[in-house]
Amino acid sequence: MPATNFYSGYPLHRAQSQRAETGWLDAVHSGRDVRVLALWRNRHHVQDESTPLPLWQQGTVARRLVKTADDTVFLGERNAVPHYACDISAADDPLAGILAGSGGVFADLRSLAPLVTRDDGAIMAAARGLLFWHRRARWCGKCGSPTSSVDAGHARICDRPACGQRWFPRVDPAVIMLVTYQDRCLLGRQATWLPGMHSTLAGFVEIGESMEETVIREVAEEVGLRVVGRPEYRHSQPWPFPSSLMLGFRAEVADDRLHIDTDELEQASWFTRAELRASPEDETFRLPGKVSIARRLVEEWLGEE
Repeated sequence: MPATNFYSGYPLHRAQSQRAETGWLDAVHSGRDVRVLALWRNRHHVQDESTPLPLWQQGTVARRLVKTADDTVFLGERNAVPHYACDISAADDPLAGILAGSGGVFADLRSLAPLVTRDDGAIMAAARGLLFWHRRARWCGKCGSPTSSVDAGHARICDRPACGQRWFPRVDPAVIMLVTYQDRCLLGRQATWLPGMHSTLAGFVEIGESMEETVIREVAEEVGLRVVGRPEYRHSQPWPFPSSLMLGFRAEVADDRLHIDTDELEQASWFTRAELRASPEDETFRLPGKVSIARRLVEEWLGEE
């Protein structure tokens, strides 16, 4: 396997053949060794925000979580130990109720990512993405009837027998590209980002487009530049905020005359390698976060000099 981006490199065995079994939760209630991770309103239960080890519950606490959860999903196995994630968002204060005595805090994965291990990051991202989807898929998009979780949380099915439509977790493909012209690269920023934050261009794939066509269209729309030749695919990254798959590209353009769409970008500028290496990483200028595919695209370009 090539080097993977953060949130990928999933370390659990997905045990897909077991997901269709009706007894996929039996291990929790039988007293077997299992692990259950609680999520509350998109936040993970971790030791603390400076030492963000996920707090996997076992035994009585694990059974209580599954019993009271809005949704439970099977994440996979490691060393034959089943791992699950539970959504307890309906609880007003889970640390004083369902998880009383368990300690820890609930924290957002975006802030934890620079501190968690790659394995934990991949598992936590999958848990977040699956449970977020369940909260958005409680009603059938075909007939409007309620839906129920099936396949160990990896699908939902319409409760109305005459419909029976099966729904699967949604993933939204988006391209993210480092645009270059000769010995410079293009970075932009949106007004809503942290002060000084600059990143690569990005955009969602539209119906009827290939990934390469999306790259060409987004570059033209956002900064008025024409891509020369075929955009070069580099690698991808799951991005569970809430449910994207980022598809990384490089794209060379014909000239450097920018025509910025100010509805999309606050600003965009060309940068040399020397300028990026001298980045102060503060409110005046900073590169994308170190766990992002945008940062990897920039760092790869920096290493090509």
